Amino acid sequence: MSKLSNSLKQLINAPFARPNTTPAPQDIGALYNSIGKHATSKKVPPATWLTLTGSATFTLNSPASLTTLYNTYTSHHKRERISAAELMREVGLKCIGLNGVPRTINCLNAFHPNLPEDVKAGLTRTPSRTPSADNIEATKRRGRALWDSIYRPFEGKLIDKLASTHPDLPVHIVNSEYGLLFSDPPRDDVPGRGVGRIGMSVVAVACLRAQTGVGPQVLSHIYGLRKSLDDGSWDDGTVSEEGARWLASDEGGEWMLGSVDAIVEKVSSGEGGTFAKAKL
Repeated sequence: MSKLSNSLKQLINAPFARPNTTPAPQDIGALYNSIGKHATSKKVPPATWLTLTGSATFTLNSPASLTTLYNTYTSHHKRERISAAELMREVGLKCIGLNGVPRTINCLNAFHPNLPEDVKAGLTRTPSRTPSADNIEATKRRGRALWDSIYRPFEGKLIDKLASTHPDLPVHIVNSEYGLLFSDPPRDDVPGRGVGRIGMSVVAVACLRAQTGVGPQVLSHIYGLRKSLDDGSWDDGTVSEEGARWLASDEGGEWMLGSVDAIVEKVSSGEGGTFAKAKL
């Protein structure tokens, strides 16, 4: 295979293309800590604010900030060192359906080596999403159930609209994204691996807000979080009713968006996210 020319390599790595991951600002840990304290005061469980901050950080492509987040979180929750790492890995995986594969690869590739050796040794190594003839129908049902929960009463109309643009678009989204990825698959009860129904809406809101340019989708998932209270799907053991109701309130929604905005501002040094950047 022929080598790349120097001019092509320079173009690939041109500064304006922002080819590298985003470094962690020096005081990002203080911001994470502040977000966590506010969440705790509203009876939102630690895992939920870790999910919110982690999702935004994956979206910003900042592996170093992710390590700071883990260290900040576990400094207060020392008994959750393994479950916190499990949760952050799982959140990163779910972010693929919203951000694409590369950012999750970047972040997890850097996150794992920086974990303490005993934590790395305690992480599960068994995959839980391998499709097979035995689980494919259940996976499809799980994906459709989550889809319906988030988008009702327009779930059918939305599928029809997506299919009109490409017949395989709703097939992929509902089965692959919502079935295999966004919903938690049945598996051994490993602490941290279950993000939950509320948590998935939090992941979606955080990722989409940090991206910019996808306001209608942010709105859909803010509503989707609220709908989990109407159909009872919030009650999966990952959050208290008080915490779920606060997250679904106007105040909770403003806190989620404001927290993500603060992380974007801090990590990007005021330049905004790396998906879309308007030049005035």
